[in-house]
Amino acid sequence: MKHLIYSLIGRYFPQLTVYIKKFKKQRTRKKLINDQRKGCAIQQSDIVRDLKKMNVREGDSLLVHSSLSKIGFVNGGAETVVNALLEALNPGGTLLMPSFPADTFHKEYLRRSPLFDIRNTPSNSGAISECFRKMKEVQRSFHPTDPVCAFGPLADYFTSGHFGQLTPYNKFSPFYKLCEKKGKILMLGVTLDNAGTNLHLLEDAVEDFKFPVYDEQVFDVKMVDENGKTCSMKTKVHNPEYSLKRKCDELIPLFEKEEVLQKGTVGKALSMLIDATGMLKVMLKYYKEKGVTMYTPHGS
Repeated sequence: MKHLIYSLIGRYFPQLTVYIKKFKKQRTRKKLINDQRKGCAIQQSDIVRDLKKMNVREGDSLLVHSSLSKIGFVNGGAETVVNALLEALNPGGTLLMPSFPADTFHKEYLRRSPLFDIRNTPSNSGAISECFRKMKEVQRSFHPTDPVCAFGPLADYFTSGHFGQLTPYNKFSPFYKLCEKKGKILMLGVTLDNAGTNLHLLEDAVEDFKFPVYDEQVFDVKMVDENGKTCSMKTKVHNPEYSLKRKCDELIPLFEKEEVLQKGTVGKALSMLIDATGMLKVMLKYYKEKGVTMYTPHGS
């Protein structure tokens, strides 16, 4: 809900958003400096230990949504977190992270006519995501609004096929492919309200989804591929009016009851580990039986 409130403020009062972000950053910085002075630095080994306690296993395919500041003062910052995730997954695991370029609703972002450069367009999905994007051999799906980065033996499988899809969460997307590989989703210091991307799979999986969640406008976006070649692709984006109606966190008790979500702590960050395949199955089941969606989390 907080994420939606901030999005609404950003839409109608953009200058106020600047001040809110500045205030939050200053407050967070003070807390982290205080932790550092107290000698409370979190090490890579601490993060690996906590990940294993949360059932992150070697060989997993793991999609990570994250907030670096929520973990606490990490010695080495975002790079340490990425290395800890890779250590927990190796050997044989594949690490994925969203690398969305937008800092607002995708519709408003694309109205600025941005150029998406797969190699150079930064991620606005957090410091950990941007650090991961810049690492050598990390691959990125070629999509203008919802690109995903991946590293590991299945990186090519997850990132290929995203280009040219009219909607970003269909069966060719990294998000759906994660379900096919029985992958997991780690919400590292964030919740479904601000990082519930895989909930969108229901909207693309169900024929004639009952809410008009996609905007009517189709955008033609200019893009630059790995080889520096310029091209374009058409894409739909979510309707901002419906985005403001999401109540994603109210689905958490359902996922806990169905045993597809478990809670834990990584560093100081309250976190959740989700069975991606199980979550989609639960959403499909409860949508058909009770009309449950992220817009109607208690049914209709």
